[in-house]
Amino acid sequence: MALTRAQNLDVAIDNVVARILEVTSSPKPNYTLDGEQYEWSDYLDMLNRQLLVLEQARQRADGPFEVRSRGI
Repeated sequence: MALTRAQNLDVAIDNVVARILEVTSSPKPNYTLDGEQYEWSDYLDMLNRQLLVLEQARQRADGPFEVRSRGI
C-alpha cells in the first residue's frame, strides 16, 4: 500500500528526529582526521533546519484549515 504525502513526511520527520537524538546523545567535537574535516555542530544545525522545513511541509500537506471560536 502506497503512503500518502503526509505519511511520507511523518516518516521523514521521525527519521530526522531519530538522527538528532543519536547526535545529541553522544556529542562529538569538530575535528580533522587524515585531511577530512568533521563538523558535528554544523551537522546538528543542518538536521534542525531540515526538521523545521519538514514540519512546515507537513503542516501544508493537510491543506488549509479554519479555526472557529465563539465569545462568551
